[in-house]
Amino acid sequence: MVHQITNFRNIFIVLLLGLTMSWSLTSCYYDNEEELYPNPTSCDTTNITYSGAVVPILQNNCYTCHNSVNQQGGIILDNYSDLQTVINNGRFRGSINHLSGYSPMPQGGEKLNDCNLTLINKWLDDGAPNN
Repeated sequence: MVHQITNFRNIFIVLLLGLTMSWSLTSCYYDNEEELYPNPTSCDTTNITYSGAVVPILQNNCYTCHNSVNQQGGIILDNYSDLQTVINNGRFRGSINHLSGYSPMPQGGEKLNDCNLTLINKWLDDGAPNN
């Protein structure tokens, strides 16, 4: 009987130490939630320019098919003048936003991410300046 009490006491001590150690390891853990879980929807829409914001998006998503050499669909987007033509007829906004009645771009690919669409649409709403 004394042997059983000793075993029970040892098991109890081990469990108590384990709980105490696990509590001590997690109870003093400090982290900034914003650093751990950054907001993937944050998108800086200040100072959107053609050269600084729009051109990099077009280079990464559009220039392969719509440039001065490879003019798929007769669309050229690698210079401001030709891009302005597609903007003025509404095809650019309709296509990148996958609006009904327009050919969704990029063709056969995913729609541009929300931030890229926000940047381009804001630039368009601001009059699509050549800046």
